[in-house]
Amino acid sequence: MEASHVLVVEDDKEILEGISIYLKNQGYTVFKASNGVEGLKMIEEEEIHLAIVDIMMPRMDGITMTLKLREKYEFPVIMLTAKSEEIDKVTGLNIGADDYMTKPFTPMELLARVNSHLRRYSKYLNILEEKKEDNVYVIGGLELNENTIQVFVDQNPVKLTPLEFKILALMIKNPGRVYSAEEIYERVWNERAVGTDTIMVHIRNIREKIEINPKNPKYLKVVWGVGYKIEKQ
Repeated sequence: MEASHVLVVEDDKEILEGISIYLKNQGYTVFKASNGVEGLKMIEEEEIHLAIVDIMMPRMDGITMTLKLREKYEFPVIMLTAKSEEIDKVTGLNIGADDYMTKPFTPMELLARVNSHLRRYSKYLNILEEKKEDNVYVIGGLELNENTIQVFVDQNPVKLTPLEFKILALMIKNPGRVYSAEEIYERVWNERAVGTDTIMVHIRNIREKIEINPKNPKYLKVVWGVGYKIEKQ
């Protein structure tokens, strides 16, 4: 994906300009907005490949913006949070954000996250374009189709984010096999695990979507102290 388009949504002008200048120097095409309303408008007008979204903003905050954009778009979202916004960043992951960074952060750290998510998003888009056969996995009433990037539970469609789909696809291919959080991270992110807190949030989010009773799951089980698995039926 050449000249990836990155949207930066931040109400602090100095931070907005600083991030924008750094991304431009790295070869990215950068679009800017100072609140969620402007950010959503920019997404409608331009092809965006990744968004960096601050949580606390006027007019429309980052949580609301992410919730709204996830109704139509699947590109990665990195949320910017303050140390006091622990609850908000967990909420952000639950409603569709892919990652978060706590201020202050270094430009190199942000660039590493941006590069990582854009690599995965590019691979996700390639999967959508490929036409493959025999990539349908069924466990009981749970069905995952890698050809169409769809998930069904009891024949009812379930909408997962690209990350959630990859995590579920990894486990459903080997039912009964237990995957540690580190292994899930390394296989899905395609890089060494540097922090696996987000895995727990994504697993919980998947369970909320595919289980009739998430507190008593039928498919996605936790093996305490070890990891996660798709239960054989």
